[in-house]
Amino acid sequence: MGDLQEIIAQVRQILSNRIDLTQRISDEDVRQAIADIIAERSGEQYLSISDKRKIMDGVFQSMRGLDVLQPLLDDPSVTEIMVNGPDNIFYEKAGQLYQSDVHFRDQKRLEDVIQNIVEPINRQVNESTPIVDARLKDGSRVNIVLPPIALSGPTVTIRKFPESPMTIHQLIQLGSITQEVADFLHDLVLAKYNIFISGGTGSGKTTFLNALSNYIPKDERIITIEDSAELQIQGIPNLVRLEARNANMEGKGEITIRDLIKSSLRMRPERIVVGEVRGPEALDMLQAMNTGHDGSLSTGHANSAKDMLSRLETMVLTGADFPIEAIRQQIASAVDIIIHLGRLRDHSRRVLEITEVLQYKNGEIQRNALFCFEEQGEDEKGRIIGVLKRTENAMQQTEKFRAAGLICRI
Repeated sequence: MGDLQEIIAQVRQILSNRIDLTQRISDEDVRQAIADIIAERSGEQYLSISDKRKIMDGVFQSMRGLDVLQPLLDDPSVTEIMVNGPDNIFYEKAGQLYQSDVHFRDQKRLEDVIQNIVEPINRQVNESTPIVDARLKDGSRVNIVLPPIALSGPTVTIRKFPESPMTIHQLIQLGSITQEVADFLHDLVLAKYNIFISGGTGSGKTTFLNALSNYIPKDERIITIEDSAELQIQGIPNLVRLEARNANMEGKGEITIRDLIKSSLRMRPERIVVGEVRGPEALDMLQAMNTGHDGSLSTGHANSAKDMLSRLETMVLTGADFPIEAIRQQIASAVDIIIHLGRLRDHSRRVLEITEVLQYKNGEIQRNALFCFEEQGEDEKGRIIGVLKRTENAMQQTEKFRAAGLICRI
């Protein structure tokens, strides 16, 4: 394979000299140009059909794909790819972390791949802007950190998403939720309860939000707002997808999540779905929920349902100078349900808690736990056995069920 790597590098150099890859050239034309060069090389040196295919794939991936990362991207069982500089590449498969035996030719090649990622979506990453969130054509989420912030070289983290979004039925099969919980969630979405999905990194918040969105009636107008577009809401024709934008080199042109939420309110949405709230945009999201946009959905990083409420307080405070009592009243009146997800020690992702958010009283936002995960042991392979069990608490705020003509099932 060493000789083939040299040939791949030579063919790539010839291709770069022959065509201007900065221009809009189709993938088919690039492949044809590579095939022509390989045919010329075949007259000088014997190449088997297998060798030609490897050279074709290697050159094309280095020019249009993500070079040595492309096979990992093409593997549907790989869920996450982590690049710590040109020589250290890790990936996650079936919840386990592995180190890859491939590496980039040098740091310059890795930097070229990073530019291939950000340029198609008009993002910029350089020494002055060394951190950027981006996405690939297939919707995979990408985070990039460059030196001097990243001390071990350019760092790239790719979170892959399945081609077909996860459904509630699949979540039931995986043991994340029960049929009883699925029926309850179905009714919550139909009745337009405002729902926050909380959890830590990698707990499956976006996946769960996608699954939950399948319960939205198909005749509604939905606005989705994201930092980097990841949501895969399907089957809703009246869907508007909005994505934030970073500032350009002159520091102009930034479009924030806050800007998009404010703009969405003038688009006659029936529901607003914000991929994730992280900062002052939480205030705008809460205000939207409180001004007639029931049924809105969002996610946030937190360690528990209670912690999600505290995090929302902190987010609002970063963008507004309100008394804490006013903020808590706003949260209590806006958020109806918190679904908390977690990643257990066996690497499985489970729903750990479904909590009803009640009124603000005695200086605290009251909560009512409806479902809690109960661990029951481990099987012979170390997988956790457990179930999301109904608590003895009755749901208290059932007005939206009645307004929608539904009966609260719990």
